[in-house]
Amino acid sequence: METIIKIAQVILALSILVLVHEFGHYFFARLFKIRVEKFYLFFDPWFSLFKYKPKNSDTEYGVGWLPLGGYCKISGMIDESMDKEALKEEPKPWEFRSKPAWQRFFVMFGGVFFNFILAILVYSATLFTWGEEYLKTEEAKYGIQCNPLALEMGFRHGDKIIAFDNIPVERFNDLQISMARNQAATAQVIRDGENITIDLEPSYLPSVLNTPGMFSLRFPFQVLDIDPSSKNTGILMRGDRFIGLDTVKTEISQEIAQLLPQYKGQEVEATIIRDGQVIRENIYINEEGMLGIVLEGDLSKFFNITTYKYSPTEALAAGFNKSTATIGNYIKELGLIFSPKTEAYKSVGSFISIGKIFPASWDWFVFWNITAFLSIMLAVLNLLPIPALDGGHIMFLLYEMVVRKKPSDKFLEYAQIAGMLFLFGIMFLAFGNDIYRLFK
Repeated sequence: METIIKIAQVILALSILVLVHEFGHYFFARLFKIRVEKFYLFFDPWFSLFKYKPKNSDTEYGVGWLPLGGYCKISGMIDESMDKEALKEEPKPWEFRSKPAWQRFFVMFGGVFFNFILAILVYSATLFTWGEEYLKTEEAKYGIQCNPLALEMGFRHGDKIIAFDNIPVERFNDLQISMARNQAATAQVIRDGENITIDLEPSYLPSVLNTPGMFSLRFPFQVLDIDPSSKNTGILMRGDRFIGLDTVKTEISQEIAQLLPQYKGQEVEATIIRDGQVIRENIYINEEGMLGIVLEGDLSKFFNITTYKYSPTEALAAGFNKSTATIGNYIKELGLIFSPKTEAYKSVGSFISIGKIFPASWDWFVFWNITAFLSIMLAVLNLLPIPALDGGHIMFLLYEMVVRKKPSDKFLEYAQIAGMLFLFGIMFLAFGNDIYRLFK
């Protein structure tokens, strides 16, 4: 069932993105009276699942069977359809190639533009509907819990990260991605009350990019509820906060969780704060190294969580700012992918990887935020100056506008083929990476 939910989210999100992107091309084409022959969600080699052509319309609308995107076939344009026969005829007034360069520019830029607009609107709507909550890095008063890679790089449990390369990171959840995205050379942390600088070896960057969860949040071990079948029923109470186990003094959840398996099947003394008083209780640890309790997971009980509620105008402004910040960050991440030394190309993924970022249960807040991010990703990728992408067409149009001479149809045809071969190579890499990770 979880797989079905993930697949449904991927299909819905990509369908929205493709329709909006292709409608951007369609909108400007129709604005400049350019004929659109087909407008399709998904590709339709050999046959389509649905097609409809209204009376007195030049456009056929449909749904293809191959869910790898969609397309808007514009008359008189060299695109992925490679319809060369039509280009042998004399240009018609309604064709793309008959229009001035500035109009053709807007037709090609329309898809990217509409994806940017979609991201702004979606981010604005989610901010207005749900507001925003996050933990500031400076509020993580118990410091970080490190995974093995973080420990190897020089971080320690309990470190409070201040900045990377002396640039503060506002949100705790952005620590790892900020370190990787900016290829930080140093980290400034507070350790045992002292400010220290950790030198970050560049050779670790590939591992940082491919090892999620380097820094987790340390928080107190506090009881939320007790399993009625647990031997600790009547001994432990809701709200009990541990500050020690046996001879070890600690209140950190991760540290106590690591200690418990050492006392499997035993009775051990725990030091607890209950109603402001320090008490000691003998507690029972079962054969699985568990207490039979549920831990308090509401971070607002331990930390000052930053919360914002937005009015419609504030949400629109915040949505715009979030979109522009996401664009800048994603461009930095693309730079990592195209730099072989980072080995970021190994993290390139296909629809399988996209599916993994969606939750196993339907959550509209998460769904729309992922959709907005994917919309920006689609827009930025389409702006790359690669033939067969919008950015490639825009590159040739800018050339034409500068030198006042249009590249030949034969050149554009060959460029389109080269671009498509390059994109097929990227798709092969993406699917190959995903398949490798499935069997790794």
